[in-house]
Amino acid sequence: MWVPQLSEFNQPVYLSIADALARDIGSGLLNDGDRLPTLRELAVTLNVTPGTISRAYSEAQRRGLVQGEVGRGTYVLAQPPLVLPEGSSAPSLSLGQAEALDLSIIKPYSETLEYWLRGALVGMARSSDFGRALDYAPDGGHPAHREAGAQWLRHSLPEANWQQVVITSGAQHGLMVAISALSNAGDLVLCESLCYPGIISVAHGLERRLRGVGMDEEGILPEALREQCLREKPALLVCVASCQNPTTAIMSPRRRAQIAAIAEEFDFLIIDDDIYGFLATDPSIKPLSSYAPQRSVYLTSLSKAIMPALRVGYLYSPPKLLSRLSSMVRSSVWMPSPLTAQLASNVIVEGLDRKLVQTQRNEAAARQAIARDVFAGLEIRTQPHSYHLWLTLPEPWTGDEFATLARANGVLVMSGSQFQVERGASSRCVRVVLMSPTTQDELRFALTQLASLIEADPRRYR
Repeated sequence: MWVPQLSEFNQPVYLSIADALARDIGSGLLNDGDRLPTLRELAVTLNVTPGTISRAYSEAQRRGLVQGEVGRGTYVLAQPPLVLPEGSSAPSLSLGQAEALDLSIIKPYSETLEYWLRGALVGMARSSDFGRALDYAPDGGHPAHREAGAQWLRHSLPEANWQQVVITSGAQHGLMVAISALSNAGDLVLCESLCYPGIISVAHGLERRLRGVGMDEEGILPEALREQCLREKPALLVCVASCQNPTTAIMSPRRRAQIAAIAEEFDFLIIDDDIYGFLATDPSIKPLSSYAPQRSVYLTSLSKAIMPALRVGYLYSPPKLLSRLSSMVRSSVWMPSPLTAQLASNVIVEGLDRKLVQTQRNEAAARQAIARDVFAGLEIRTQPHSYHLWLTLPEPWTGDEFATLARANGVLVMSGSQFQVERGASSRCVRVVLMSPTTQDELRFALTQLASLIEADPRRYR
């Protein structure tokens, strides 16, 4: 029996049932001619009155989704194909064959994304909430979209409430918003000595003085952070405490508590960039921001967990910082796209997000196994469900030399020098991304290419 997955938006139950019908028809879960449950059957299942189900079916019939027949029940109607305006044609764009196997960009496995996206888009277009996605949003985002964001956050922050959520146009925009709102030009901003290049570009673009803090296998060293604070007071610390990019380091709870205590002692704010938190091996480890909630802004997004095109980020802030963050969102983009936020909210409320996350974790684990096999004997740092690994090359290789040679042989990786906050000695590391190739066979081929190149003498190419 069909049972709808109801949204949690503030709307009557009968509309949520009709919306669920639209989504399930659009996704192919329900097909032309399928018989729906009787009013009484569905009312008992959902613990509502038969009158509520009757209103839902009437609303669905008004939308052209179903047809009721006396004595026979209610049936799904075939949906007409999308008709383009007269004189137009369906857009066609051929991207051609990729020239290289790209292991340089961190992104989720894409094989399953197109199927659910088609259904989600059709369902959203037929939803009674669709009008909300076409209008201006209030500061911080629509309450319903912020509540969906809070639902996503509750997997890491169980007490998250929607009033403290600010919607951004992805994590990179969220990072820019937080640094802009919480520091001034010339302020000192700290981060890991090896960090995501996007942090470097944002800090320099905003004229902040960025300094890297020494690291070990868990990430930032508390003693190195303390030494920096004794030399000069920072305004902010930007930290990736789980599956750090590029080293894949995960901070222990003890280390997180130490970093939070130093922030309290020296009175600076923390931007807890938890974009890879869903990949952590131990989900019980609390986010860094949980150890200093009144001086931390938690940042995450859906682009790595769900799909790159879903450019929706969420900042979770203590109340005292909310207005500054919301104002900076307005100053930078006026508002993130409500259309994208609505799509993201539908995915979260329907529970599809957790299914997709589990798909990504399973795929990452399988690809990590391939990497361990191909790179056996080499020095790598990674995590069981990480999208990437950190490979230390044997001497006399440098990361720059190897990345150049790999590109010439049709495989793209990033040299460790590109992650250095302060450029100094050459790096012997490269970051290798595992999720980009379409198939696991394609990944194995690319990694085998890299392994064979490592065995070569780099002096032949100088």
